[in-house]
Amino acid sequence: MSALASKLRALQEQAGGGATKPIIVATDHIGQRLRSLVQGRERRRAQPLVAPAGTEVAPGVYLVERSIDCAETDDAWMPWGELRHVARERLVCFDTETTGLAGGVGTRAFMIGVLQWRGVSLLVRQLYLTTIAGEAAMLRIFASWLAADSVFISYNGRSYDAPLLKGRYRLNRLPCPFADRDHVDLLYPTRRAWRGVWENCRLATIERNLLGIVRDDDLPGSEAPAAWLAYLRGHSATNLGRVIAHNDQDLVTLAALLDRLQQLPFEADAVASTQPEQAAALT
Repeated sequence: MSALASKLRALQEQAGGGATKPIIVATDHIGQRLRSLVQGRERRRAQPLVAPAGTEVAPGVYLVERSIDCAETDDAWMPWGELRHVARERLVCFDTETTGLAGGVGTRAFMIGVLQWRGVSLLVRQLYLTTIAGEAAMLRIFASWLAADSVFISYNGRSYDAPLLKGRYRLNRLPCPFADRDHVDLLYPTRRAWRGVWENCRLATIERNLLGIVRDDDLPGSEAPAAWLAYLRGHSATNLGRVIAHNDQDLVTLAALLDRLQQLPFEADAVASTQPEQAAALT
């Protein structure tokens, strides 16, 4: 008889209960259940996460890359802002996937995608985290891909992606690659040309109506944080793979949109007068 059962029996006798039936405490069953729960938790902790794609290039940082054939092109012509003719190999299209859409100190990029021109090919490279501790290494690798004269190309990146990354570089005490490089945000000339033509100027709307791109089984960007967090908690990597595909398509769309914008007769001064600070939210 266990100590607990003995104490209960003594209390009943003191209360005048007289002879009582034996008290059976299923301590063995409870103990087995607790041991099972603990062992299951330990097995989950010990089981390594299976990365959905790519190669580990630093602890907790994976790289996915591919090359896309493209026609040989001349320098990029961007008649807005201060830039005009720019060699395409200087251009760096970039896009992030983050842990939240509101920004702020608590938000971080868990994926950084980059597209660059390499002769007659487009090189797409994507870095993503499988552990939060890999953030500094991911930021260093991204910066290492940039030349001194690189020009950033983004869509709403001046208001969202770039400030967020600047904050992460600062918190990790790393030199910020955005400090001394030009940044061309395609949102502003896109708004100049097509505002009021379609319901909004979100990238998905522009690529569907202007570029004729229809995504198949696309995971919306708003669901990317949940997909990454679920993966970190040991769930399937399927949705994280869909986030990688979504980010890849965003980069390819940036390159296609840049080519399409070059065909339009912009008034450079009018486009340049649009202040990035006024475009924090997409319309």
